[in-house]
Amino acid sequence: MTKATTRGFFFAGTVFFVILFILLSVHTHTTIAARTHEEGLTESVRRGEHVWGKYNCENCHTLLGEGAYYAPDLTQIVSQRGPAYLTQFLADPSKFYSEKRDGRLMPTLGLSPDEIADVVAFLDWVGHIDTNGWPPRPILVSGVSSRGLPGVEGVATSADASSRGKALFNGAGACATCHSIESGVTLVGPSLAGIAKNAPERIHDPQYKGGAIDGDGYLEESIVKPGAFIVAGGNYSAGPGKSLMPDTYGTTLKPEQVKDLVAYLKSLL
Repeated sequence: MTKATTRGFFFAGTVFFVILFILLSVHTHTTIAARTHEEGLTESVRRGEHVWGKYNCENCHTLLGEGAYYAPDLTQIVSQRGPAYLTQFLADPSKFYSEKRDGRLMPTLGLSPDEIADVVAFLDWVGHIDTNGWPPRPILVSGVSSRGLPGVEGVATSADASSRGKALFNGAGACATCHSIESGVTLVGPSLAGIAKNAPERIHDPQYKGGAIDGDGYLEESIVKPGAFIVAGGNYSAGPGKSLMPDTYGTTLKPEQVKDLVAYLKSLL
């Protein structure tokens, strides 16, 4: 290869990749509005971003994978925990976590009700950004099931509905971030140990407000309509008839995924 040919390759390659870079940059900028859910940028969301910065939340938490790694990534926190829980948690984190039990405790920041509403709106907006699947897993909190160990994570492609449900519970469904399956261990929601045995009994509880007629129906209803029955004895209520558990799983989960979760819950004897 002659020097002239080498120079030709160099200049042609440089021009090609410069043009490619420009085209990719233009494409990125033309899709930002759609990817970032720009129509959802309300004044409350903008104020919430200022609250996030004012209290230096990124010093402990990551958002969209950026920030400190001392505390969980909050990219999908609203869909995972729900606005009702976050509102109560931000007002007083010690109601849900203790340094003695969990080895850590988020400080009570003294946020006003308006600041809490705004930062929740901001985090909800962040959760709708098209991140191409980032972060790759639900938030991890103290006490949740270990991941990556044989027999713990379940198999999402299994022919067994219970195994698929287990994979969903510990993975994309993020159920394990709020519910323990060990007796006497409370994370955010009540422990689900023995839920298969308790489910048929709960439909006869005077506090039950749902329409299920058997245990399977109760388990399915508890996923899609968590306010039908609120377990007593904990911080599980956001008001009369309203559970802290998000009531969005009826739309964010497919019907067959709900069935798989029920199959797994029925194995928790």
